[in-house]
Amino acid sequence: MKLLKSLNLRGWLLVGTAACGVVLAGAVATFGSSAKAGASLEERKLPMKFSWVACEPNCRGWVSAVGIITADTPKDFDDFARGRQLGGATVVLDSSGGSVNDAITLGRRFRTLGLLTTVGITQKSGQGARPAVASEAYCESMCVFLLLAGKKRYVPDAAHVRVHQIWMGDRADDAKAASYTAQDLMIVERDIGRLAKYTFDMGGAGDLLSLALNVPPWEDLHELDTAELKLTNLVTTDLVADVLPHVDVTAPAMAELAPKTQARFAEEPAAQPAKSTKTAEAVVPTGGVVAPPAAPQK
Repeated sequence: MKLLKSLNLRGWLLVGTAACGVVLAGAVATFGSSAKAGASLEERKLPMKFSWVACEPNCRGWVSAVGIITADTPKDFDDFARGRQLGGATVVLDSSGGSVNDAITLGRRFRTLGLLTTVGITQKSGQGARPAVASEAYCESMCVFLLLAGKKRYVPDAAHVRVHQIWMGDRADDAKAASYTAQDLMIVERDIGRLAKYTFDMGGAGDLLSLALNVPPWEDLHELDTAELKLTNLVTTDLVADVLPHVDVTAPAMAELAPKTQARFAEEPAAQPAKSTKTAEAVVPTGGVVAPPAAPQK
């Protein structure tokens, strides 16, 4: 198993998304040109957006899901799904992660609808041209657990599926130097329990949790290789046609491939992106106790 070397850029974050919480992530990106690559990165650091990609004739469409999982994402998906016949459709993921609990909620919605999942970025060449899916993309942190929600799951060879621990989102930047209360530890342990139950409910293996929970926030994300994708049950088919029949799945030219590690941009207030974190929960838990600090995120 290889641990990837991250880009050594201060002010950029390696993973996750969600303001004050715990997070994980997933998707396939296209890098046909530097302009397209830049646009894709901009979208991936904003809250997740869903769009329907029509593919005619003789080709069923799919759902493009790009961005960070936040507290609003499950509702945004419900609004998107309303009035659409999404049963059995495919979700193409491009995400750096986000809130643990909200990703779990969204993943259960996916499974209830019998959705299929893969990683990629939708390419639209122009009016009248059939859309395609580029396979050089990233599904990281809680995105990996959204990928797991698919009834069938396919990961292209060029895609990057990467995992790490959940952590308190507001302390992920300097996790070793930060201080933690007993309540913080309770939140992390609780969310690990929720994540474990979800993993087994979705048919995932304990190996996925083991691989993720062995990578602390001060180390680079671990990229799952082909053997690990199968060991963890993240991949259920080696045939792209099982999730995207009659759709072109393209790999970029060698000169256009993005590096195996990808840093996360810092928050840009003007665009109001969700804060990138490494913990499991995007919102403060509620209940019969004093409101705790921000929950962990990955």
